[in-house]
Order: sequence, then structure tokens, then C-alpha cells
Amino acid sequence: MSRSRVASAWHLGTALVSLVSLLVQLVLVVHGTDVLVDDTTGRPLVGAPTRVLRFFSYFTVESNVLVIVATALLAREPGRDGAVFRPVRLAGLVGITVTFVVYLVALRPLLDLHGVAAATDVGFHIATPVLAVMGFLLFGPWPRFGAHVLVWSLAWPVVWAGYTLVHGAASGWYPYPFLDVTSLGYGVALRNVLLVAVVAVVLAAAYVAVDAVLGRRAMVARR
Repeated sequence: MSRSRVASAWHLGTALVSLVSLLVQLVLVVHGTDVLVDDTTGRPLVGAPTRVLRFFSYFTVESNVLVIVATALLAREPGRDGAVFRPVRLAGLVGITVTFVVYLVALRPLLDLHGVAAATDVGFHIATPVLAVMGFLLFGPWPRFGAHVLVWSLAWPVVWAGYTLVHGAASGWYPYPFLDVTSLGYGVALRNVLLVAVVAVVLAAAYVAVDAVLGRRAMVARR
């Protein structure tokens, strides 16, 4: 099997793992089962439309969506390129890596999921990040990034942070405990946003650097 076909299969597998996890979790959210429910009664906290809005307000979910889009395109065309594709690809990689790190450091100890909800949680937070990052390191395509792409890739997390704070102020709901202004106050919440932003910038710069190195190696290998 050619390298291109292996890359295509890897990217397709990544997209499917993430997509299946997202769809199953979304079904649970719509039905008010296991997720976005009251921990004491097991009943939905709010109506289905609001639960769906909150579901797609999670950084984890949006990161997975970006990965699905990028890897689905790469599954069809492993050497994919384009002015829009580049920042989407980098934003997905940065977002899914932040998802993985924050989950292990801050969120995993707070969760008590079982059955299907636990399986999709692993798909979202662990399997997809590992597959996505390994796919980038093994198959690229490189080089695709640079300073301009880095700046555009960070537009999404900035918009997400602003939306989260505005939405939280209006609804009283925040997707993550470390952003909950109600319990932490704006000072601590904004500090936490800044810390995540710093991590995102460092990761984006690291991906740009690795992309450049792997791109040079690929060019030398083709000579």
C-alpha cells in the first residue's frame, strides 16, 4: 500500500473516531442522558435546544469539529493545501492538543461517566487528540504553516473565549469550572483564560516549527 493511501486511511480513521464520538454524545445530550444533567436527580437541567447550544459551546466539541473537517479533507486528498485549509488544520491541531492537556490536568478528576458516555468521552479527549497529532507527525502534509497561518489559527480560540464569557454572563452557565465567573470572579476566570491562551500560542508556535522541520526533510527526501 502506498504512503498516500496509508495517510488517507489514517486521516479517515481519525475523522470517523471523532465524528462517531460527537454524534453519539449529541444523541445523549438531546435525550438528556448522562451528560448535561443534574448530578443529584439525573434529570436534564434545561430543555433540549439549550442543551444542544451548550454542547456546541464546549471547546472540546469545537476542536473535534475542526479536526473532523481537516482530516476528512485530508482523507480525500492527503496533500491538501489552501488558504482556508491551513489555519483550519493548525487551529484543529492546537485546539485538540489543548483539549487533551486540559482534560488530563483539570477535568478528568471531576468526571464520573459510565457506559457509552464514558466511551465517547475517551473518544473526544484522548483517542482523537492522539490520532490527530500522530497523523500530522507521520503524514503531514508539510510545510503548510507559518506566521500568517499561526495568527489566523488563533482567531477561533479568541472568539470562543469572548463568546463563552458573554454567553456565561447572559445565561449563568459556563462550560468549564475554571471559567465559571459566578464562583471564581472575573479576575480568576480571566487569568485562567490567559493561561489557556498562552498554552495555545506556545503550541501553535511549536506546530509551526515542527511543520517547517518536517517540510525541509520531506523536500530533501524527494531530491
